[in-house]
Amino acid sequence: MPLDPADNSAQRLSPAYRLAVEDTEFLLRDEMRALRFALEYAKAELALREWGVRSTIVVFGSARIPSPEDAEAAIAAAPEGKAREIARRRAALSRYYAMAREFGHIASRRGGALSPNGRLRDNVIATGGGPGIMEAANRGAADAGAPSIGFNITLPAEQQPNPYSTPDLTFRFHYFAMRKMHLAMRANALAIFPGGFGTFDELFELLTLTQTRKAPPLPIVLFGAEYWRRVVAWDVLVEQGMVDPADLDLFEIVDSAEEGWHAMIRRGLAAHTPPGRAVLDEE
Repeated sequence: MPLDPADNSAQRLSPAYRLAVEDTEFLLRDEMRALRFALEYAKAELALREWGVRSTIVVFGSARIPSPEDAEAAIAAAPEGKAREIARRRAALSRYYAMAREFGHIASRRGGALSPNGRLRDNVIATGGGPGIMEAANRGAADAGAPSIGFNITLPAEQQPNPYSTPDLTFRFHYFAMRKMHLAMRANALAIFPGGFGTFDELFELLTLTQTRKAPPLPIVLFGAEYWRRVVAWDVLVEQGMVDPADLDLFEIVDSAEEGWHAMIRRGLAAHTPPGRAVLDEE
């Protein structure tokens, strides 16, 4: 059948004819992974620069820790017996939510997020953007009227962003490695609340970077002495020769938001990004 010289619909509808930037099928090819990685870096980087975010305080902790109000509601709704007891045990953890919220408020009010120097903001609260401790820290910043950051990640069981991070600074990543890089590269300090595998992953990665001097020293504060001294036998690591005694000085354990803030100040927290932070760009 002869071709109609006026009909170019096959050409216009071909995937090859799409603009590369509009061709999702092309962008999701395995060979384009490096470009997708670069795009995830650039999108968040440009938004943070536009907001003048020069440095952050990164808050890690469990997504499973409820707010005090949610904990009370869960106890009231649970039937008597085992379910009620489980709800009470979860409710006991809500004190860490309250502590993270208070810390987010203190850090945002005192650290430089509210009083930008020109267009620059320092010590802006940054979290993984989800529920639990992350929500609490973003909520504390919102209580202070300050912006805060949510670095969300796409998961098989979708993690929704909490409603307290600043919408323009609420990001979603596919690659854990790029998310970690953004969490680390502006960090002036780390606030670590009780958590599980994800919290341990972030904590020990940053401890390793400072221990090996791939990153300059920064205040690392663990909140909740009862939890951290029970779940990690820090002294055993020294006794077995797995770390040096001095490595335990890389962090400090505290029991309140106010104590945590003063520990960060004592350990050198300031309203600027420490020299040499850019070394994390190599990770």
